[in-house]
Amino acid sequence: MKEEISKALQVLKDGGVIIYPTDTIWGIGCDATNVEAVARVFAMKKRTDTKSMLVLIHSESMLPSYVDEVPEIAWELIDAAIDPLTIIYPGAKNLARNLINNDQTIGIRVPDDPFCTGLISRFRKPIVSTSANISGSPAPAHFSDIDESLLAMADHVVNWRQEEMGESVPSSIIKLGVGGEIEIIRK
Repeated sequence: MKEEISKALQVLKDGGVIIYPTDTIWGIGCDATNVEAVARVFAMKKRTDTKSMLVLIHSESMLPSYVDEVPEIAWELIDAAIDPLTIIYPGAKNLARNLINNDQTIGIRVPDDPFCTGLISRFRKPIVSTSANISGSPAPAHFSDIDESLLAMADHVVNWRQEEMGESVPSSIIKLGVGGEIEIIRK
């Protein structure tokens, strides 16, 4: 795993795109602060940039660097979450402008996965995490479900957990308002 983290890390530092396993499903990722890399991910997915993507951080301590103010309820939700949870926060900052939603929000998740947390902690910046599929196609349940064209477009395909066939489920998504309002986007 260490060797794969090092390879993926170099690709991210060089502004490239990776396909990698997460704690949910296989994802396409890049440096979440690099406008060109984010644009490339949108192009790979054939997705309009009005449909937002989320980012992964290695710990909740990174939140204040990328969100103006973390609502108190967010800390409670993070602590209570048993399954993977993406929270959409208002007041996104310090991220690629084409990654931030028109309403200035950003979805952020702290993965429970040794590869992801190892990579992000070494990279020291958030990485994009969007399902490794063409927009409109089903999210890949397993590595073998990823479209060959996406694999060919990536700068690096992580050679870790490719043979796993366990259940893969996307994260739940909750959107928080400025006043702490909660909207469930996906259970």
